[in-house]
Amino acid sequence: MSRRAWTAPLRPLARAGERLLDRALCVLGAVGLSQAPEFYQQYLQRLGGHLDEARLTLARYEAVARESGITLARLIETTRAQAAAPVARLGDAIAEAQARVLDLETAEAALRAAALWERPFVFLRQVDAGIAARAWAVFKPAVPVTTEGLVYAGAGMVLALVLYRIFVVLPGRALLGRVRWRAAKRGPEDEVDRVPGDGPRIVL
Repeated sequence: MSRRAWTAPLRPLARAGERLLDRALCVLGAVGLSQAPEFYQQYLQRLGGHLDEARLTLARYEAVARESGITLARLIETTRAQAAAPVARLGDAIAEAQARVLDLETAEAALRAAALWERPFVFLRQVDAGIAARAWAVFKPAVPVTTEGLVYAGAGMVLALVLYRIFVVLPGRALLGRVRWRAAKRGPEDEVDRVPGDGPRIVL
């Protein structure tokens, strides 16, 4: 029996399996990417909490500067210039607190102002790895009910199908074409049965 003949019954099963895999990947892509807006919101909430805490810390240093009749910048310079190492390091801590507030304010403003299609790119530019890790550790998936969530779900379906075609379907077809080419190059021997003591018998 020829190879084509004995593999024929498997073709409908292969096509059905491919359709099932397509649908499964669509669902996984939609569900997975639709969670992006929810994680985005939870990250923003946590970012806002860190910003509030950083502002509170900086406000304490600013209060000390006001009570001393100097600016915050002058307070940083003065403490850094002290001979005692602990006091000098305090100046660095004040400067770091000031920079932290500025960084968080910049990130929050950029993320909140970003348009729907800009958010993934702005997020990657502004993300704080520590805050993102803690947000992910307590992340709770949610059913998308907003327009943004539905848009991301549709994008997830398309992305899943594109990746499936690129990394599974196209390589599989290329491999199948190569196998067929090799079979054709060998000639008709694959399409015949050989009986011991007899010549080739054409399988019809």
